[in-house]
Amino acid sequence: MKHAFVFPGQGSQFPGMGKEHYANNAFAKKLFEQANELLGFRISDTMFEGSGEDLRQTNVTQPAVFLHSIIAFKSIDGAKPEMVAGHSLGEFSALVANGVLSFEDALQLVAIRARAMQDACELNPSTMAAILGLADEKVEEICVETAKQTGQIVVPANYNCPGQLVISGTIQAVERACENMKAAGAKRALILPVGGAFHSILMEPAKNELKQAIEGTTFHSPACPVYQNVVARPVFDRDEIKENLIEQLTGPVRWTQCVQAMIKDGASKFTEAGPGKVLSGLIAKIDRSVETVAVS
Repeated sequence: MKHAFVFPGQGSQFPGMGKEHYANNAFAKKLFEQANELLGFRISDTMFEGSGEDLRQTNVTQPAVFLHSIIAFKSIDGAKPEMVAGHSLGEFSALVANGVLSFEDALQLVAIRARAMQDACELNPSTMAAILGLADEKVEEICVETAKQTGQIVVPANYNCPGQLVISGTIQAVERACENMKAAGAKRALILPVGGAFHSILMEPAKNELKQAIEGTTFHSPACPVYQNVVARPVFDRDEIKENLIEQLTGPVRWTQCVQAMIKDGASKFTEAGPGKVLSGLIAKIDRSVETVAVS
């Protein structure tokens, strides 16, 4: 039986995140100050004192969640993952946990990714919506139909758990898709408070920028497999890890499939390291037989 470590993505942030770590843990304080220096601004001030709105800015949210996740992971005594995965942004945290990326390199990549995604959002006004209570296949079918109806982009983006799939695309197409989902029997079709269509082709400009940065970064051999979002299977090869990390910006997060693959490969305990308990809740909905622990 194996111990898996998982790391959350954007959306798990909260005001005051990391403040107790900074106050009570010398190692955490050192990482915060290192991050402040590497990023060129005091992200710790925004994390500790900023409002929910301040923390929702993509160029702040992503490095904040990454930093909090790594501090949470490193605070676990004897943490020795046998497999890792991260939800979207969380894949960078996972790659630090299994030794593929250094903390410094990962933070720099996260900062570049966040800025590039923010720019892409401003270039193409777009949004996302959570669809609850429909089978994945039905959501996929309605996205295809709605894209044809509107002539615009709307695609499945986050396969979070059975009965919960997030879609992504232009504002008009996502709004129309939500109407179509409700007509098809969805319990809810809720527009999310995000700045853009993450994990869709509308992130292509950000993908090109991230690709350059990733290709110039040293990736090490993993200490254990990473189950990557776009392929939902264990990956060991450094070049493939790079390619999947780039493709993730415009490809879907197959979280349900990642968790199922990890369980199939022997995972019986999942430890979530980072702000909140979002992934623990999703894992429980995917398979209630496994143990979940959240370390924030």
